Amino acid sequence: MYAKRDVVIFDFGGVLVDWNPRYLYRKLFGDDEAAMERFLAEVTTPEWNLRQDAGRPWEEALAELTAEHPHHAELIAAFHERWEETLRGPIDDSITILHDLKKAGHPLYGLTNWSGETFPIARKRYDFFSWFDGIVVSGDEGMIKPDPKLYETLLERYDIDAKRAVFIDDNKANVDAAHALGIHGIHFHSPAQLRADLVALGFLPK
Repeated sequence: MYAKRDVVIFDFGGVLVDWNPRYLYRKLFGDDEAAMERFLAEVTTPEWNLRQDAGRPWEEALAELTAEHPHHAELIAAFHERWEETLRGPIDDSITILHDLKKAGHPLYGLTNWSGETFPIARKRYDFFSWFDGIVVSGDEGMIKPDPKLYETLLERYDIDAKRAVFIDDNKANVDAAHALGIHGIHFHSPAQLRADLVALGFLPK
C-alpha cells in the first residue's frame, strides 16, 4: 500500500531535538522544582510560547507578559535572552535514523512549529539541518500545525505529492492533520519505534 512512498517529512522538537524550557529554568529556580513548574504553568505557558511559533514577535510577547507579571520580569526575559539553554541537544538515535534515510536517498523535509526568530539559532548549532531538502517554519508562515494550510505550504513549495510522503511528529493532532491530507502519519514515541515503523513501510532495511 505504501510502496510508492519515498519522501520523509520530520517535525523537529521532540523528534530530532530535545527542547524543554526546564533545561533553562532549573538553573534559575535551583532546587525549587514546584516554583519552577508553577511559573511554567502560569506565566511562560505553552500557549504563550506557541503564539511565537505562530509568528508573534518576541519583543511583543515579552512586553505583554512582563506587563501582566512585572514581579517576574527577569525570569520572563530569560526565556528569550537565554533561549539557547532550552536546547539540550540532538536526540542521537533519531539523528542516526535521519542519516540512514539520507544515505538511502530519500528526500527529506522539515515541518516545524518554531519561532522564526529562534529557529536560526538551532539551525546554526546543528549540522543535520543541512541534510534537509527543504524546511517550513511555522513562525515564518504565520500559522502553526495542525492548520492544514501549513502542510499545504510545504507540499506546494517543494512540489511534494502527499501520497508519496510520510510525516513524523510527536503530537498526535499534528499527525492526524497530515493523514487527512493523504500523508501517511507516524506518531513518534521513541527512535526504536520510529525505526520499526519505517522498516515496516519499506523506507529502511531490516
